[in-house]
Amino acid sequence: MASGGGYGDASQKIDYVFKLVLIGDSAVGKSQILARFARNEFSLDSKATIGVEFQTRTLVIDHKSVKAQIWDTAGQERYRAVTSAYYRGAVGAMLVYDITKRQTFDHIPRWLEELRSHADKNIVIILIGNKSDLEDQRAVPTEDVNEFAQKEGLFFLETSALQATNVESAFMTLLTEIFNIVNKKNLIAGENQSNGNPASLSGKKIIIPGPAQEIPSKSKCCR
Repeated sequence: MASGGGYGDASQKIDYVFKLVLIGDSAVGKSQILARFARNEFSLDSKATIGVEFQTRTLVIDHKSVKAQIWDTAGQERYRAVTSAYYRGAVGAMLVYDITKRQTFDHIPRWLEELRSHADKNIVIILIGNKSDLEDQRAVPTEDVNEFAQKEGLFFLETSALQATNVESAFMTLLTEIFNIVNKKNLIAGENQSNGNPASLSGKKIIIPGPAQEIPSKSKCCR
């Protein structure tokens, strides 16, 4: 059972920190989705993101305090050099396109390939069709995306950062899935501690303070 948390970070104990990354073409609304989720804000005169920035928001999932650390980067080609540091330690990704611009969806396979080559192979991915409020300008049929998402094994939702439609749901879907996977790993790790050595993912906290720390993949689960 998941429930939303307040905006900004309370002084409560944090059980988990999950790093999420936002990727996709420039001007699809990545920064607006982040602003809506992290601060419940939307700006009509938003400027292009330069380099990398991140926001945090703490929520409660299944009675545990989860801090989402969400990284946002420019979609322009010249900033693509940030990739390896940007993806390092990320446990979730939001792949964003604009439903009114077909090209931004056509580029999704390329972004997905980049994500899969730089990020942990177990990263949880949700595909987001943003600007659903512009239905009259739709250039990407939902059926096309559903088919692609199913083929690639991705979650899929259409959002409107402007109207705050599905933004909360998208992040909660991603975070809840990550939370469930990590808890399952903790359970397996606990069962594998017969030799007295704690497993990498055992314990209550998985802290990812920045891009320099990686979550162990399944292959490195137990020391």
